[in-house]
Amino acid sequence: MPMESLAPERLKPGIHPAYSRLLCAWLQGRGFSEAEIFSGTRLQWSELVNEHRYLSLEQLSRLIRRATELTGVQGQGLALGRSTSVSAHGALGYAVVSSATLGDMLTVLERFVAIRIRWVSLRLKRESGAVLLEIEESVDLDDCREFIHGALLGTFVQMVQAVMPNQCERLSVALPFSGAAVRAHYEALLECELSFDAPSFAITVPETLLEMPCLTADAATHRNAIRDCEHQLAMLQRGGPLSQQVSIALLDQSGAFPTLELMAERFAMSARSLIRKLKSEGSSYQQLLDEVRKEQALWLLQETALPIDQIAEQLGYQDTSNFSRTFRRWFGQTPLAMRKGDMSGASPD
Repeated sequence: MPMESLAPERLKPGIHPAYSRLLCAWLQGRGFSEAEIFSGTRLQWSELVNEHRYLSLEQLSRLIRRATELTGVQGQGLALGRSTSVSAHGALGYAVVSSATLGDMLTVLERFVAIRIRWVSLRLKRESGAVLLEIEESVDLDDCREFIHGALLGTFVQMVQAVMPNQCERLSVALPFSGAAVRAHYEALLECELSFDAPSFAITVPETLLEMPCLTADAATHRNAIRDCEHQLAMLQRGGPLSQQVSIALLDQSGAFPTLELMAERFAMSARSLIRKLKSEGSSYQQLLDEVRKEQALWLLQETALPIDQIAEQLGYQDTSNFSRTFRRWFGQTPLAMRKGDMSGASPD
């Protein structure tokens, strides 16, 4: 029988893979091997080097948890943002550092932050003697909140430091999470005024800073970078890379998953064109379908009370035994064992 898709927003791709690569490099710099870093995450380095493979909150959460297990360090996002070169943010980074003034830089960030992470939006608000940069969650960040907001804050401070040294102490920051475990870490890495347990994430910038010229201003570089950002934003507004659009279409699917031919029709192209375009992005329809099934299978087992036979049907398996065999190949244990236990017995793909 037809069934509604139960895939939540946290399973949908939304953050550029560069940030997961940077987190892995940060861990490698602390002496951890690639095998140690990816153990239990169901991720592989080869997946993160694909520029078209945006990660979901669920995937990022697994990587953050693993990093915490390995290091015992809280506040990794802030450390990552503070230590990352502005150029690592691609065209957005170049558009920022080449801005004429800090006010121009804020406008660039407000307009284009979505090309790197789609789970937040930035809004500039004028207040008496200051501008408030509010960071709003468009998706519930849940257990990734401190990491993502910390990374955004660290990145912003790094950018301000790059274009206008020695001015960060004039900023004030309100953060929407408890400082109990991270306050000392944040205060050690930041010179600005901090407050925790705020209703939302906001950075206050004195109005007197807005018209100060950026030391790294470059009009020609800025025009080129903005043009690149506009191109990426237009692609994002169309749904992002084709492989991402197909993944989201599969996650939103009700009932049986469509065949390659039906999916090609949905995107107004031939099956051959869909195959070719996905291949150019380092993917295939079967690979995307398998990845969606894997993520949904685990989610439905761990987050719902649906019987296993209904989960199998939800994922397009009419025979529960076929689903169980496939599940064992994916995770190294049966669906029932996974539901009763945890990931400790699973072997990585």
